[in-house]
Amino acid sequence: MSKRVALITGGASGIGRALGEKLAERGVTVVLADRQLELAEEVAASIVARGGSAWAASLDVRDAASFRDLAAEVARREGSIDYFFNNAGIAIAGEMLDYDDRAWDDVLDVNLRGVGYGISAVYPIMVAQASGHIINTASMAGWLPMPRGASYAASKHAVVGITKSLRIEGAAHGVRASVLCPGAIQTPILLGGTFGGQVGRRVPDSVMKKLWKRARPMDVNAFAVEVLKDVDANEPYIIVPRWWKAIWLFERVAPRMSLRLWARVYAKQRAELEAAAADPHPAHTTDAPVHAE
Repeated sequence: MSKRVALITGGASGIGRALGEKLAERGVTVVLADRQLELAEEVAASIVARGGSAWAASLDVRDAASFRDLAAEVARREGSIDYFFNNAGIAIAGEMLDYDDRAWDDVLDVNLRGVGYGISAVYPIMVAQASGHIINTASMAGWLPMPRGASYAASKHAVVGITKSLRIEGAAHGVRASVLCPGAIQTPILLGGTFGGQVGRRVPDSVMKKLWKRARPMDVNAFAVEVLKDVDANEPYIIVPRWWKAIWLFERVAPRMSLRLWARVYAKQRAELEAAAADPHPAHTTDAPVHAE
């Protein structure tokens, strides 16, 4: 088997880290690109210690020139880019009534422009190779409404559309494209993250844990195994956990009913959030910002 190489943005933690580790177990050389360089280096070192091949790179996906430089370096150093997991993303939670410019700009700069910059950097290399697979991370929020996360939902809907278009264009050049749409995945991002945050009244972590528990978050390593099965099969839409496919299908065939359903869900959640805000003795929480992917 010839050497294979994967470039993963957001590779220092969460989904990106799990994908990198599972790919390395398959003998793929992984390049973990992240703003958190020190953490990415630790993950790469742990992969190497287990017999895999990995290295870390500093990357802010909002910097198009740095993205092009890194893609060129990977292709030069490793000889190819066979997989590109365009994975980095953030969210800022809160109602649109409380949104400021940052709630739009930070999310769209990373989740939308960052994805576009990644495609512009890596896709020409794959076209020149006449091979490669680009996997853009969207979310189930790329198909469904997401109250208290409108900028995130907007960015992820856009990523779905970008990937559908890229899949058709790329086929003429031998390049594959898939969109990864996670449901709830058990990673620290469910309760916080370095680059996300909230606007308006802060939701206590204890309340967020309760709400996310209902979504049955999947173990991130089990998630990565299932994702790579669909990458192997060149699935256009990678929806994991699998049971979220039923929700995706319901949204597609009955969009008006889906809106009514999600309105009921949000009404219940909003009542719980209001009750939590009124509690004079809330449960202990951390200062980590809340966002989800």
